[in-house]
Amino acid sequence: MRVFIARLAGTPVFDPAGDQIGRVRDIVAGLRGTAPPAVHGMVIEMQPRRRVFLPITRVRGIEAGAVIFTGKINTRRFEQRAAETLVIGELLDLTVEVADTRMTVFDLGMEEVRPSQWLITKVAVLKGAIGLGLRRRGETRIVDWGEVKGFGVVQGDQGAASLLAAFESLRAADLATALHSLPGKRRGEVAAALNDDRLADVLEELPESDQIDILGVLEAERAADVLEAMNPDDAADLLQDLPAEQAEALLTLMEPREAAPVRRLLTYEEDTAGGMMTSEPVILPPTATVAEALAHIRQQEVPPPMAAQVYVTRAPTETPTGSYLGMAHFQRLLRDPPSTLLGAVLDDSIDPIKPELRLPEVTSYLATYNLVAAPVVDELGRLVGAVTVDDVLDHLLPDDWREPDEAGHGD
Repeated sequence: MRVFIARLAGTPVFDPAGDQIGRVRDIVAGLRGTAPPAVHGMVIEMQPRRRVFLPITRVRGIEAGAVIFTGKINTRRFEQRAAETLVIGELLDLTVEVADTRMTVFDLGMEEVRPSQWLITKVAVLKGAIGLGLRRRGETRIVDWGEVKGFGVVQGDQGAASLLAAFESLRAADLATALHSLPGKRRGEVAAALNDDRLADVLEELPESDQIDILGVLEAERAADVLEAMNPDDAADLLQDLPAEQAEALLTLMEPREAAPVRRLLTYEEDTAGGMMTSEPVILPPTATVAEALAHIRQQEVPPPMAAQVYVTRAPTETPTGSYLGMAHFQRLLRDPPSTLLGAVLDDSIDPIKPELRLPEVTSYLATYNLVAAPVVDELGRLVGAVTVDDVLDHLLPDDWREPDEAGHGD
């Protein structure tokens, strides 16, 4: 039985009782010269964002759309050993030689040569260009492992098209976990290959140290473009962690319109409503209709907490806005006719919060009124942003909550 490894990425993993415990994220193998590498096991991602090791000896079946294992799984977080290689993370996109011809690896095939013993025996290579989504142009071949030279060579620029294709369907948080587990050099290559919007989404989910490392390997212009694509509050949090001179240089390279809200957020202390808020909630005038409001919150790029309500203000409707009038809750919008004006469905019974309000008070406010987001209004009565429950959770959790904890291999 032969299984191509890149196609395993994201495959559900089931325990002996038939319950899904996670998804395949990588294959762990040991390279040993020209001999086909032995497969040690699989990296399985369990919730919440925990990567664990599943020994290959416990895998009882690899079927279409499912991996089935027997016994128990050790839930200690996976940590790669020095003699191990992550097949998807490190071998895809390598430039190798086949019959004195330079080619690129886009997949590898593993086979069960004896019960519970798997070797990587085949390599799928391409002479030509690889695009995202595994769109290949050029000659493709599947060759024996022994025919390929170059797996043990450290390469300056490996590329990342095949790896990204394998992880194309991952949510930003899951791709961030995958990125975090890669060696620093490989992490930089993958980050450089992502488009600005995708990299911005991933950066928002990474630990602070990874954010700084990745931003540091990007050219300054590219780093500024990625910051523009991030939510202003996340961009501000990242810039606060950089040296002041570097942060100011990046702000200067950003488009003034994109930099302005970030600069405003940087004026607030980090654990206040102003320091946590986003400056881009959904804002409409009172003359807008329910249909228009629903169209705005229906947009894919609006996060669920931000889609829970529409904030209604006088013109201008970009922060800082005209006078804040109230908010229209999503449920209320669903109950009223589409032609109803927002001015007629306002909830003005809940007072907004001030930018200086501290984290404990913001938390209490959301809990008291059963809200997932809160309007933030300055001393002039202008809406300057909104604090969402996920912003609050980010500040309530320990600083290192995105970092791996105790790590190891399952036995």
